[in-house]
Amino acid sequence: MIDVPLSALEVAMVQTGTRPVETLRDTTAFAQGLEQLGYHRIWYAEHHHSPAIGAFPPVVLTAHAAASTSAIRLGSGGVLAPHHAPLTLAEQFGTLAALHHGRIDLGIGRGPGTFDEATARALRRGAGPTTDAEYHDDVAAILSFLVDEVALDPLPESWLLASSTAGAALAGKLGLPIALAHHIRPDNTRAALDRYRAAFTPSRWCEQPRVLVCVEAVCAETEEEAAWRVGPMDVVKSGLLKGLSEIPFPTPADAAVHSFTEAERQALAGFRAQQAVGTPESVVRRLAQLADETGADELMLTTPVYDLRDRLRSYELIRKYAEATTAP
Repeated sequence: MIDVPLSALEVAMVQTGTRPVETLRDTTAFAQGLEQLGYHRIWYAEHHHSPAIGAFPPVVLTAHAAASTSAIRLGSGGVLAPHHAPLTLAEQFGTLAALHHGRIDLGIGRGPGTFDEATARALRRGAGPTTDAEYHDDVAAILSFLVDEVALDPLPESWLLASSTAGAALAGKLGLPIALAHHIRPDNTRAALDRYRAAFTPSRWCEQPRVLVCVEAVCAETEEEAAWRVGPMDVVKSGLLKGLSEIPFPTPADAAVHSFTEAERQALAGFRAQQAVGTPESVVRRLAQLADETGADELMLTTPVYDLRDRLRSYELIRKYAEATTAP
């Protein structure tokens, strides 16, 4: 049913009752587990000053995971260009790509990575939000520095992350593969894809449009268990709907007794319908549908559930069912 590669986005959720260092240690087991399961790549997201997500630099996680695995591709999904000097990013990921031949990706994004303005300003050394023109210049500079200044071989596989038509247009203009954040703004996916394909210009990075779609995927043996596992993230999302950013990642038991408003329930149900949550059969069917609807060349799964074992089990169930249903 699924004939495109499956990959993973590591968001590094910090579970209530645990310390960030425990989440950090779990990232190693996660990378090794997904490599054993045959996933294509893992990307690490950049976040700051959040009680629910670890503030672990993608470049550091990429380097550590690359040293702890042997074959799976690794990289940023994404490193946020406004917070870093373009030459620094080029040097960091160019060096990693040279050290781990054919395994390193540089996914570039724009989002602030934090809901706290003071943290955002600290990351930007006091500067205000980046303008569209400044962001475009930063991305172009990163790519230029990779080729002209770093000039190591091979170069990292470079992608642009987007959740809007503006980001999609930039990816097309620069001739970059695009990673679409369907797991964040699913209503924008179709329009962004159309804009990307219409704007695409071949480049040294990509000869034709290349699309990765990131989707939230939570899989368990039963629908009830899948709903239980997705409960903690529902609590976090309901807080964001209220404009609250300081929301810890609760236990499934705490999430099960959380009180949602009717509006929140409807919003969460609408979002979940566009993702992939349920049994192996229903999740793989939904992933296949999404790949067909978008023409994606690759699907990246993000699985924000409470326990590492449950996360790995979700990826295992999806992978095994996908293999079983595509076998000749």
